[in-house]
Amino acid sequence: MAKKSDAPAHRPAKLDKHAYEKELKKLQAQLVDLQQWVVNNGERVVIVMEGRDAAGKGSAISRITQYLNPRSCRVEALPKPNEQEKGQWYFQRYIERLPSAGEIVIFDRSWYNRAGVERVMGFCTTKEYRRFLAQAPIFERLLVEDGIHLRKYWFSVSPEEQLRRFHSRVDDPLRRWKLSPMDVESINRWDDYSKAKDEMFVHTDTVLAPWYTVESEDKKRSRINVIKHILDSIPYESSEPLIPELPERTQQGSIERPPRQEFRYVPDYAATLEKRKHQGKGKKR
Repeated sequence: MAKKSDAPAHRPAKLDKHAYEKELKKLQAQLVDLQQWVVNNGERVVIVMEGRDAAGKGSAISRITQYLNPRSCRVEALPKPNEQEKGQWYFQRYIERLPSAGEIVIFDRSWYNRAGVERVMGFCTTKEYRRFLAQAPIFERLLVEDGIHLRKYWFSVSPEEQLRRFHSRVDDPLRRWKLSPMDVESINRWDDYSKAKDEMFVHTDTVLAPWYTVESEDKKRSRINVIKHILDSIPYESSEPLIPELPERTQQGSIERPPRQEFRYVPDYAATLEKRKHQGKGKKR
């Protein structure tokens, strides 16, 4: 019997950059409308982002939040629990970070750490793991019944594409911090993570809180798809933006200001870039 793969049955072509940027801008404007509806109506939204390492969760979150007001939209990426948190009910520290009225909270990894990395790496006992699988659907049902809009997304990527992205992080000094020891370990534990994910879905893919899989071989496609799904699945209503009238500036120069030389200014480093540019042109001649 052939092994199942996380790779899509049909690998899509890369999304055209111009089409991607045009659609992304439109969808991001709609996300601003969604946030305004959340604030105006005291709604609560929880978005859970899970998936393979290097599957594109972080970049999708960045595009979702890029133009949203951080006062009513926050990203929660919890570190490993400290000693005090280890003595709490497992869901307790996540409850503390749930949204209040008028807030959107995105979990960049969530309580599902227990069903993923903790299970595979042996950071929890079998008893704790089984208890989580039993309690998670109840916990999420309570959230939904209390009026929270809960969306759960699993970002799926093939082992070949994941490894390619890992290599690109090694070669990029700006993104090497993204390559953790857990990421490296996951290369040889692909099947273990697959098994853990499949079992997690069996127990937590419920009618009230279903999982939605995001095919992420092409990050541009996955970003567009997940944003569109959020917008389509939450029943928000657009409202006319309140555009303030800007007054004409009246009094100018009517007060005496201290001399500019009395202040400390950041050096104009950018000017050296212009100088280098002109020097480069001179050498070409």
